[in-house]
Amino acid sequence: MSSILKYLKHKELDYPSWDRCISNAGNSRVYGLSWYLDRTAVNWDALVWGDYEYVMPVTLRRKFGIKYLYQPLFCQQLGIFPEPPSNIAELFYSEILKRFRFTNILLNSANQLPNINGIKKFSPRSNFLLNLARDYPSIKDGYTKNTLRNIKNSGRSGLNYVPGISLNEYIEFLGENLPVGVSKNDLDKFRSIVAYCRYKSIGELPGAYTAENRLCAAAFFCRWKERIIYLNPASDNEGKKFSAMFYLLDSFISANAGQNITLDFEGSMVPGVARFYKGFGAEAEFYYPLKINRLPVPFRWIRR
Repeated sequence: MSSILKYLKHKELDYPSWDRCISNAGNSRVYGLSWYLDRTAVNWDALVWGDYEYVMPVTLRRKFGIKYLYQPLFCQQLGIFPEPPSNIAELFYSEILKRFRFTNILLNSANQLPNINGIKKFSPRSNFLLNLARDYPSIKDGYTKNTLRNIKNSGRSGLNYVPGISLNEYIEFLGENLPVGVSKNDLDKFRSIVAYCRYKSIGELPGAYTAENRLCAAAFFCRWKERIIYLNPASDNEGKKFSAMFYLLDSFISANAGQNITLDFEGSMVPGVARFYKGFGAEAEFYYPLKINRLPVPFRWIRR
């Protein structure tokens, strides 16, 4: 193994070697693949150890002439792939510290924060995972009373579950019910992600329809390695009234139970959202933010 850590510009990257490293990593995340980063971060370089034994995306922005690192939308966890020994991890983080005066990114759950001066220590963030290897009745036994009550409510409303709706219908519905912090421009990026995932047969778009055949809830699921990631769910007013997202998730879980795969809910730090995920029996995993702020005082407010 070559023990050289290199900073590579985007144009210098060997995409096949990069994607091979991400795909073979024990902590592999779809967010780290080249095609995914090209659609979310757009501007990104990388730290590469040796012949792509370990890699770390470097997602860049520039504001007021200051180049800094940020976490792109639709990328919950990045960091180092695969998980390196602590001495190699510290070299990665030290290189980030040396090159950038401001960093606000999220590592993956296998990465630990280093003990390096200049890197602030913050509490970990929560993600929620549900193992689908058991049969459906066993999984449902882990639902909370509130979740079961909402599923029962949706059943009385005559909702219908459709495992695959069209991309256009989903994006139009999502645009009408945009999640907080997602702009129309962001939606265009997300459409590209969904389209590519479906092209590669790793993306699914289930929806819930009212008895009158109106779409009232939908979500995107991306299958990658041992995870199915739950991305950008949306409900309209009818969907919220009928507890349609409870129904959609329960139907999706029922259809996928018994598989050696984990449903990844992607967070959240919002108590009500976390309670919703835990209501299906999901358990927490934790991942750390990597934050550095050595900017002059007038510029320390930079975030995105």
